[in-house]
Amino acid sequence: MLIDSHAHLDSPRYAEDREALLRRAWAAGVRAVLSIGIGEGPDTMHQALDISREFRDRPEIPQIFASAGIHPHEANLADEAAYEKLDHLLQQPEVIACGEIGLDYYYDNSPRDIQKAAFRRQMEIAAARKQPIIIHCRPSDGSTNAWDDTLQMLEEQWKPTGLGGILHCFTGEWNHAHRAIDAGFLISFAGNITFPKAQPIRDAAALVPLDSILVETDAPFLAPVPNRGKRNEPAFVREVAAKLAEVRQISPELASSRTSENFHRFFGTAPQPEPRSN
Repeated sequence: MLIDSHAHLDSPRYAEDREALLRRAWAAGVRAVLSIGIGEGPDTMHQALDISREFRDRPEIPQIFASAGIHPHEANLADEAAYEKLDHLLQQPEVIACGEIGLDYYYDNSPRDIQKAAFRRQMEIAAARKQPIIIHCRPSDGSTNAWDDTLQMLEEQWKPTGLGGILHCFTGEWNHAHRAIDAGFLISFAGNITFPKAQPIRDAAALVPLDSILVETDAPFLAPVPNRGKRNEPAFVREVAAKLAEVRQISPELASSRTSENFHRFFGTAPQPEPRSN
């Protein structure tokens, strides 16, 4: 069993074959997907929830959970109406986390002070609804600036809530992961763990305790080797788990089962029963 803990199922790149790719995921052993609800901005952050409801209880389709949040790229669009919408979405039973939220100093699509304000406000909303958070963190080239600011904000504002969260698509150093784990976070590794130049990510993955690890695709982005450069999809999370297993010197089956157990334990969810064979 595999769980893709982070995929953008509402991407327009899936408009023509969303059901088919979900069936491919099932065939690859994926039994659950966390559909990330950021949309193309606050106006469309409900789409992940819509997809979760559309495909609920469908045979040979993974169970689809949803999140909701305002990405740092669109932080400048975060007005009161957007925050009210987020608060409403976090009350829906299919929505199990707030995110992805955080800081992105690589693209700086929104000014950094506005990113911090949106991050802070969303943590307040998530805390009030007792929802964990999913963190996006990307520093500028050759710097740890976004990591420094993100972890400081998490330690000061979020750690006291005890709600924890996920560091999605982890690209930091072991000390960043260690601080996040101390604040109650799981560390999620994506397709870039398979890239030839990603040894620092693999080095961190070797040190993170196995009970603190998740795997994800970040689909449709970051397709893992051997599909690098193609449109990513949840079925490819199998390659992420295989590389994690190689790094940890464990079997792919153990990597898959333990990361799935971590997901269900953290979110308090239950795996779907496997269908009976005829």
